[in-house]
Amino acid sequence: MYFSYSIIGKLQLPHSTYFKSLKSHRRTSMLEAFEQQSYHLHAETPLSQGIDYLKEFQGLDEYTIEAADGHFINHACHTKKNSKGKVYAAGGIYALNLRSGLLRFLCLVTNGTQRHQEIPVLRDHIEKQNKGNNSSQKHLYAYDKAVTDFVWWDRQKRHANYMISMLKENSIATLVESIPFDSRPEINTGVEAYSVYENKGIKFNVVDYRDPETGKLHRFVTTLPMTINPRTIAMLYFKRWTIEKTFNNTKSNFKETKAWSSNTRSLENQMRLQARHATSRNSGTPVAVIRSPTQRIGDAPAALRPPQTEHKAAQSWLPQMALRLFGIKF
Repeated sequence: MYFSYSIIGKLQLPHSTYFKSLKSHRRTSMLEAFEQQSYHLHAETPLSQGIDYLKEFQGLDEYTIEAADGHFINHACHTKKNSKGKVYAAGGIYALNLRSGLLRFLCLVTNGTQRHQEIPVLRDHIEKQNKGNNSSQKHLYAYDKAVTDFVWWDRQKRHANYMISMLKENSIATLVESIPFDSRPEINTGVEAYSVYENKGIKFNVVDYRDPETGKLHRFVTTLPMTINPRTIAMLYFKRWTIEKTFNNTKSNFKETKAWSSNTRSLENQMRLQARHATSRNSGTPVAVIRSPTQRIGDAPAALRPPQTEHKAAQSWLPQMALRLFGIKF
């Protein structure tokens, strides 16, 4: 393995080889396997050090919790224009594990030939995932308000998929009942109400949270059981902003601003490699220093703050090996 690594590192591959390899079905299969193995190996590092950025939040042990969002970059220079003579940004949907801070690529949204529609693509991805998943593993997605399709998410409960989002201002919902909660400030600072609402026969929970620092009222919607603490729901949603910071880092630190190709397989491979590279570079970095739902220090009690453990980023030869196999430099 060391011999292969050394030889590959010294080869000067022609640029045409980069793009041909990205389109290869065989190399795509290899990269998918590499991506999964790399993710699992990196996930073991924080676990082995007892790091879980959500361990202070009770009732979440059974859940895989990810902040998901779309990320778009400039289309490739040779992307074909559509019938109206337009091209758009290219990109896909990524997910950031809020326990470990690991980023992974979920699915491609568009190669730039059409305007992106994130939510239908996300639904298709989750439904395909349902077919091979163990329903005993609960999965929670924190996504922006575009994701709030109450009927679809209600069906997802049978597959143990749940969501947290912001309630749309124009949502039509009827108050059903109030949910009792511990109103002590040290437990639920800022929570004004925790209620069950209904829309077209579908019930869901809503948290009314007023930021103690700004006085602004935020309304969060979730399909989680009502046993989950309402302030936990508020904090989990605002922690999803960590993924936006990750996207900023990929553009500023990795110079990831443009698609390498308009070929969909090439784009998927590019995004897989970038997610793995981000994980390799930032493995061990705290998920967020967000202690207030407005991304400021605020006055959230220490009991609700994830531990700010400092440790060196995990080193791995896997991402470097993959990049050299594809002749890619960031």
